[in-house]
Amino acid sequence: MKKSETIMELKKQGVVAVVRGHSLSEGIEISKACIKGGLKAIEMAYTNTSASEIIKQLCEIYKEDQEVCIGAGTVLDAPTARMAILAGAKYIVSPSFDKETAILCNRYGIPYIPGCMTIKEIVTAMEAGSEIIKLFPGSAFGPGYIGAIRSPLPQVSLMVTGGVNLDNVQDWFKAGVDAIGVGGELNKLGAQGKFDEVTEIASQYVSRTREAK
Repeated sequence: MKKSETIMELKKQGVVAVVRGHSLSEGIEISKACIKGGLKAIEMAYTNTSASEIIKQLCEIYKEDQEVCIGAGTVLDAPTARMAILAGAKYIVSPSFDKETAILCNRYGIPYIPGCMTIKEIVTAMEAGSEIIKLFPGSAFGPGYIGAIRSPLPQVSLMVTGGVNLDNVQDWFKAGVDAIGVGGELNKLGAQGKFDEVTEIASQYVSRTREAK
């Protein structure tokens, strides 16, 4: 999948599961439960020490499903981004902007989605080649902040993570985001081994996202 195709797929799906987990098996099972529920964009966080292996295994398991889009999250630096890309990650997400990571992702034709809070941070990331910006943490602003960003930057594509839940999905899309990132409920249930419930919650996010878009 080329960079432009990955970006289009993420925008089309509109919802990304931010998966953490405390082990290799937990990370894989949460991801599989999300995908079973139709939530097929997975952002595997590098807070899990087995993230690279999880990404590698998920890419192999779902290699025949073109809608499954496995990426890496909580990527703080370029060396970690390269590890993720070599493992098969189709996109890289960071909690903040890092220039060296942006350069490396552009070199390999991989979308880089950095977390930003201010207009200056967003413009800096866009100038470095980021085509989707992660507004993070969304809970610090609320949906009303999207309009404030889009007034001077109507061309920006935004994904919001942090503070998104089933009750406010439509509010975020109505405000103008292209995608949402969700993970809190999914990871809590996964840590308890309640993977059927993860699947159910994932399907609800997919349904509400489709209704909102």
